[in-house]
Amino acid sequence: MERWATFDCYGTLVDWNGGIRAELEKIFGTTRADELLERYHELEPKIQAAKPGASYREVLTLALERLAAETGLTLPEGEASALAHSLPDWPVFEDVRPGLTEARSRGWRLGILSNTDRDLIDASIEALGVPFETAIVAGEIGSYKPAYRHWEVFYEQTGADPAGHVHVAQSVFHDIAPAAELGIPSIWINRLGEPEDDPRPARTLSGVAHLADALDALVPA
Repeated sequence: MERWATFDCYGTLVDWNGGIRAELEKIFGTTRADELLERYHELEPKIQAAKPGASYREVLTLALERLAAETGLTLPEGEASALAHSLPDWPVFEDVRPGLTEARSRGWRLGILSNTDRDLIDASIEALGVPFETAIVAGEIGSYKPAYRHWEVFYEQTGADPAGHVHVAQSVFHDIAPAAELGIPSIWINRLGEPEDDPRPARTLSGVAHLADALDALVPA
């Protein structure tokens, strides 16, 4: 049986908070950056739910525009697409390349299920520096997690045996909760130090340095 580990990308492998916060700070200054980041995370999933067919570039732009409008801040001319332009440069967490390389060395096939667009995920995969067998993106399937379509397309495209599949992600809302609803075991990468009393993930890690051990414990070779 092939063993598959699928991943959320932004927040799990790529520093989503760091990338967005840096751009908000660049545009609006440091004083309100943390407050704006928190509000941004509230706006984005609402836009995705309301416009499942929108590209992620559109979502990023709409969210930034709404963030500026509702907080009374001025979005400089030409900066509405700043987040989309900056995304390929968002930093990769330092533990990612060695952690994923070790998982691959043990026979795990890797996939990405991401709320993004093809060109953006391609740029991020290049930055990750680790091969992935597949990457399923919202911009091509017309659906954003936590809806189930990413997982459905994954099984349709790969023919993966659910018994050999584990999903790995940082976001409980976007990934861990729907994976649990679908009966898919998950590993929660708790990079934000949130309370670890949620029973839904099968394992909880603070990063991916020791991911291969956790994967092997769930689906032995």
